[in-house]
Amino acid sequence: MLEEEYDINFFYENGFIRKQCQKCGSSFWTRDRDRDTCGDAPCDPYSFIGNPVFKKKFNLAQMREFYLSYFEKNGHTRIERYPVIARWRNDIYLTIASIADFQPFVTSGQVAPPANPLTISQPCIRLSDLDAVGRSGRHLTTFEMMAHHAFNKTDNEIYWKDRTIQLCDGLLNELGVDPFAVTYKEEPWAGGGNAGACVEVLIGGLEVATLVFMNLQQSKDGDIVIKGDTYRKMDNYIVDTGYGLERLVWASQGTPTVYDAIFPEVVGELMELAGVEHRLEDKDYANILSQNARLAGLMDVSEKANLLELRKQVASNIGITADKLGTIMEPVETAYAIADHARCITFMLGDGIIPSNVKAGYLARLVIRRTMKMMQDLGIKIPLSDIIQMHINHLPEYPEFADRFDVINDILDNEEKKFQETLQRGKKLIQKSAKHYKKKGEKMPLDTVIDMYDSHGIPAEISKEAASEVGVEVELPDNFYSLVAERHSKSVQEEEKEIPYADRLKKLPPTKRLFYDEPKRMEFEAVVLDVFDNNIVLDSTLLYPEGGGQPPDQGTFMVDDALLKVIDVQIFNGVVIHTIEEIEDELHIRKGDMVTGKVDEKRRMAHARNHTATHIINDAARQVLGEHIWQAGAQKFADRARLDISHYKRIVPEEINEIEMIANQMVMENKRVISEWMDRSTAEKRYGFSLYQGGVPPGDRIRVLHVGSDIEACAGTHCTFTGQVGPIKILKTERIQDGVERIEYAAGESAVIALQARDKLLRSSAETLRVSTEQLPSTIERFFTEWKEFKKENTRLKKELAESHVNQLIENAEYLKDIRFIISRIDGADADELTRMTGKLASSDDIVAVLLSEHEGVKIAAAAGDRAVSKGVNVGNIVHEMASLTGGGGGGKPSMARGGGQDSSKMDESLALGRRMIEEQLRD
Repeated sequence: MLEEEYDINFFYENGFIRKQCQKCGSSFWTRDRDRDTCGDAPCDPYSFIGNPVFKKKFNLAQMREFYLSYFEKNGHTRIERYPVIARWRNDIYLTIASIADFQPFVTSGQVAPPANPLTISQPCIRLSDLDAVGRSGRHLTTFEMMAHHAFNKTDNEIYWKDRTIQLCDGLLNELGVDPFAVTYKEEPWAGGGNAGACVEVLIGGLEVATLVFMNLQQSKDGDIVIKGDTYRKMDNYIVDTGYGLERLVWASQGTPTVYDAIFPEVVGELMELAGVEHRLEDKDYANILSQNARLAGLMDVSEKANLLELRKQVASNIGITADKLGTIMEPVETAYAIADHARCITFMLGDGIIPSNVKAGYLARLVIRRTMKMMQDLGIKIPLSDIIQMHINHLPEYPEFADRFDVINDILDNEEKKFQETLQRGKKLIQKSAKHYKKKGEKMPLDTVIDMYDSHGIPAEISKEAASEVGVEVELPDNFYSLVAERHSKSVQEEEKEIPYADRLKKLPPTKRLFYDEPKRMEFEAVVLDVFDNNIVLDSTLLYPEGGGQPPDQGTFMVDDALLKVIDVQIFNGVVIHTIEEIEDELHIRKGDMVTGKVDEKRRMAHARNHTATHIINDAARQVLGEHIWQAGAQKFADRARLDISHYKRIVPEEINEIEMIANQMVMENKRVISEWMDRSTAEKRYGFSLYQGGVPPGDRIRVLHVGSDIEACAGTHCTFTGQVGPIKILKTERIQDGVERIEYAAGESAVIALQARDKLLRSSAETLRVSTEQLPSTIERFFTEWKEFKKENTRLKKELAESHVNQLIENAEYLKDIRFIISRIDGADADELTRMTGKLASSDDIVAVLLSEHEGVKIAAAAGDRAVSKGVNVGNIVHEMASLTGGGGGGKPSMARGGGQDSSKMDESLALGRRMIEEQLRD
């Protein structure tokens, strides 16, 4: 397939030979001529446990620094880590590998890398093996992928395969590994539309690094086949390496599990809280954990069948039953998983993810709730934030987490409350759904369990327990959480919209957009490049095309003596299309004509004010609510705008007032609004990924806008000074989804109009109540108090009246076969009053009562005592027929029913029908 790609001089020149694994058939390189296996599990079991492979033991900080310093000494530039939330990507939510930092712009060659070659230690999160964490001894949700990358072009090669493997081999030699213990296994790599040769670096059965030589891209006409897809060579080619920091530390220590190597202090505290004696110095106990990890390395332990088989093998080796081994291992594995998940949460929340029901927030809540459920199962009573604090105490290299702990603590406190509420209501919801499947004689399907988790946050274990209580089995795979996480790990890519007139537009040059350089200019001249239907393309324009949540400009074109109204402006691949209002006469405009254009200045300035106000509100919200604030969406109109921000709780009135005050202070300071075009990599280095609050723009150069301390990539039109925005008035806030708050506001003239409308409402209300506006609050409070008292009095009088009616109705009851029946009109009574009266009447077991009322239509209520029901009375059927006659519907049980209709002219006829039905039921 790619055999010639592995013909690497370094191997030949340094004593390696190429062999084929006798167990899996893979090709590998080794210095050990007697080796017959590739060194990868399950061909080779873990041999480093209890037998460290390096000359000294390392912790995470020591190994990270050793690695980065080694590559710095070898000509690489150390760069800072990226966040674990992939702010610069539209396709994934979490940073899953170091190369993800440089996709898509650097890897595609559009943008220069931040350094070349470079080295980094990138925290990554992958949740695809969530259910194996803790059980396997090796799986982690969060890990640091240490890497060195080289971005090569045909005319500028930094280094390629030989140097990559030389650097890797040199690193391992400096760490003191036995050169004969290292194998390099050939394994073609493919992913994300790219592919290439790859070697996996293995020591003692453990994969510690992967070296990918990315030089292929997926293509229908490609001549290289990898894993069923065809590829062709790329113009650029990339060294994409990944060294597992945690795995290297584990190999250096030889502990029974990776968890004991990388966060032993946290593991120890959790074991103590759970009442588990976790003494690794106890040889028998350490042997159980070691054997478990060695054998777990040979199988997928996310499936319970495999886990049971693992238990049996380990139990057999140490001479105890599988059940007894399970009682030892399960609490230990759960504590390991809690320790791992808590570290994952530390990175997620520390890097600004807000738990919610969508995107990265969904994944954060998934991990948080799974952790809380495991803590509950293990009897760990402390708040989750205490465990986060434990991790932060042992992560001094991430001081930003300690700085943000107050917010993390607040978020988790809110999540704990929500989780407890979910558990309380979840059981009822599940059992209601389970009864539906019980009637059909079916199991509750996996899709329903996932939907219950997605919609209501109900853990799968709760679903299974609640359903089993009503006798329904649940389809619940052992890797449930991994499946759910995988479903939500990538964004749903919108289908590319078909570009209208695509063939025509690709022949045209990009339109010069004058509004950036001359924001105050409103008139211009331009040459017509093309005309089709009601669309005109010019060589340049001052009219802003729709984009970035900002509507398009409108205006006019003057051609000779004809005045054309521009009603829409759109941009496709750099070409701006102006759509004009349909005219009765033929459009006499040709290519090459000169057009005089004029922008609707009032509309433009309204958009510019509201767009600039969006940046100001965003900045003010971050100052008031915290640095975790992130723009989740925005839309600007001529009369108002709205900004959606990530926030973990409702914005209270005092915070709204403070945001509004700070925003208006920024306006009064009349700060200059600065825009500049910058190379993407330069902008990212200088301002970070908060640039992409409003989305990730394409291209190697981006327009960076400074409004106060809000700095974003933004292509909209804005005021040149904040003072031009005018007053800003927040109109309302609302929660549009869990974890996202919407702020709606107006700026400039629109704000004045909104304030005037509010003043008018206050004056009108004051006039109605005949008081001054200053007296409105106290007057309304008094009226409300009086209204509540009147309501109480009204309820009391209604009750007395109903009791009076009941007594009178009983006195006038008719008899048939020892059953008293009452059928009557009680006009003015609502449905609830009728229901209370019939219920009171039917408390005597020999009474049937049917009452009607004309109240916002026809209302019907009926009830029957136990003896009446036993004689054949069914008021459910009676109400159904009576309601149908009045043009409505209703029904219920034989003993109680209610209904109604709209046709009050049929009430007497309906009463007569009810009487006949009672008599017929009692005679049968």
